[in-house]
Amino acid sequence: MSLNIVISNDDGVYAPGINILFEVLSEIANVTMVAPLEERSTTGHTLTLDHPLRVVKIKENIYGCSGYPADCALMGFGHIANKESVDLFISGINRGANLGQDIYYSGTVAAAREATFHNIPSIAVSSAMDFASTKKPDDKYFYTAANFIKKLVQANVHKLIEPMTLLNINVPEVLESEVKGVELAHLGFRRYSENIDMRTDFRNREYFWIGGKYNGHNNDAGSDCSVIDEEKISFTCLNLLSQSSEEPKKWSEFLDSLK
Repeated sequence: MSLNIVISNDDGVYAPGINILFEVLSEIANVTMVAPLEERSTTGHTLTLDHPLRVVKIKENIYGCSGYPADCALMGFGHIANKESVDLFISGINRGANLGQDIYYSGTVAAAREATFHNIPSIAVSSAMDFASTKKPDDKYFYTAANFIKKLVQANVHKLIEPMTLLNINVPEVLESEVKGVELAHLGFRRYSENIDMRTDFRNREYFWIGGKYNGHNNDAGSDCSVIDEEKISFTCLNLLSQSSEEPKKWSEFLDSLK
């Protein structure tokens, strides 16, 4: 019996990455797409609580939602599809990497995290395309990621994902034949200049853009950032409720010292 999969993203319902994922996974599963009607990149785990959500049927099993990625996840498995029948939730394929601390800004990862909170096995997948490059993004690199996800689905990856964890997968911007392997990785740290650019509009009023440049990542062997540099697929398991065994002891001692 075919798996029931819900997919979403933050690049929008018309983005090539999610449509290629829909195409490839539809060969082996029942796939429902619910994605934002406009790009919602870097919106984090935003939920729309102060105004209505609207859903538009684009075509069979493909829906656009006026909300954010986490809204789309909820709409997908909570309304359009029957939550109890959803075997797997996948967010992506994102255009651009979601590595290191970027997972906390990412709408792609947020959609998968929302599904995880509802006990649905979840995956976030991104193609590590270089936004600084002058070359036009090529759809063939999305197929590298889509075919890898297809392989995971065929291997019943959803049965191995523990509650309150999600898989964050980043795929290098290379052809499928050029991938140099798959490596289990931990989160790295990416460095940004985080400049704030002040400008003046035509009425001489100040306004600001948060910008800056990517300045590389910490040299940390085995991190997701380093694995992508090696043109390997980065495979990271994120435990959403993990805590260091040392932390409670440290803070308990600190609070005791205040008495």
